Amino acid sequence: MSVLVVGGGWAGLAAAVELARHGVPVTLLEAARQLGGRARAVRFGEHRVDNGQHLLLGAYSAVLDMLKVLAVREDSVLRRSPLHLHLLDGATSISLRTPRLPAPLHLAWGLLRARGLSLGQGIAALRMAYSMRRSRFHLEADMTVQAYLQAMRQDPQLARALWHPLCLAALNTPADQASMNVFLRVLQDTFFSTRRSSDLLVPIADLGTCMPQPARDYIERNGGSVRLGSRAIGIHLHAGRIRGVQLEQTALLAEQVILATPPEATLALLLPHAALQAPVQQLSNLHSLPICTLYLRYPQGTTLPQDFVGLLGGTAQWVFDRGRLTGENGLMAVVISGPGAHMREAGASLTRRIVQELSVHFPHWPSPLASKLIRERRAGFAATVDVERHRPGHATVVDGLWLAGDYTATGYPATLEGAVRSGVECARRILQGGN
Repeated sequence: MSVLVVGGGWAGLAAAVELARHGVPVTLLEAARQLGGRARAVRFGEHRVDNGQHLLLGAYSAVLDMLKVLAVREDSVLRRSPLHLHLLDGATSISLRTPRLPAPLHLAWGLLRARGLSLGQGIAALRMAYSMRRSRFHLEADMTVQAYLQAMRQDPQLARALWHPLCLAALNTPADQASMNVFLRVLQDTFFSTRRSSDLLVPIADLGTCMPQPARDYIERNGGSVRLGSRAIGIHLHAGRIRGVQLEQTALLAEQVILATPPEATLALLLPHAALQAPVQQLSNLHSLPICTLYLRYPQGTTLPQDFVGLLGGTAQWVFDRGRLTGENGLMAVVISGPGAHMREAGASLTRRIVQELSVHFPHWPSPLASKLIRERRAGFAATVDVERHRPGHATVVDGLWLAGDYTATGYPATLEGAVRSGVECARRILQGGN
């Protein structure tokens, strides 16, 4: 059986690894000269940093299983710790920490003992958690996260301090637009499964070390091949079956093709084919949202009191101390999720403004020595109300043609977990011999 995987992001890599694991001589095509897609390493002076700072969860079972397949030890690339959120809001702070109790008791304890929240706010949050569980983590009529919070009588200060940051971090979509059903899926798997599911997994190595390079090595060791700089410009169909992929200089024949390209690239490949107008229509109704990461290199000795902190009330939302995580002393990663005026602001102006915001919270910090601003304008799909209607499945009406990517119908938002799940699912369906 000949299989082509188009796209070398985490979805495509996961698909190719799963096929190679079962003895299928898969060929992976990547248009760029580097694997990883939207989760890859880039240069910042002497440092290798990620094109966006990521935070994973213990609930990300597909990612963790993939690391095991690749023989990558979790503790060599990720730092695992029980959930501890510390958010700064001007002169006040909010701190939520979960103890080593079974789920969801650990969440109840954490909410009731959270510093910066009143007992009444903690009880209100628990009532909402109970309501979510009673509804089996699904709403018959989807609504925005903001509307749900209001219906559950979460006061504005609690929503701003807890639920809004969690929603934006998990879905990259503001609470007044975000789908509560997608948010419920994340909350269910994170807080209501096992205690370890809510653990925080922060990368302590660049993302290329975590997945892309080990995946390439695995694929090639197991009879597959990886071709960089190979852009697919079309797909060939005949009599309702996939026949191959058209590259810029040649065509490659295949019995099975997995398109693990970003949604806009997938749309362009599907658009010329009348039989594929259903996923074309779905993809046309998806739109992307950005994530900005600003790397700031401060003098050595500049540090946070913990691995990362949240910031409320400004443009910057999270600050990660790369010195604590990776040994790159003085290097900070500042994350801004979702849309906003910052996407239109000149880079130098935005950098100055973020540095000024940080100086309010950390007045003892000196001026940074260097900076690198990375704007991923299409970081992931917008997880808006009823978005599930527009997320295509993995199988298509064309025999042998599959779709993989975090935008497909995984139930998860645009995360590394969703990407890996989609790739593995496509591979398993091929191995099972049908749609």
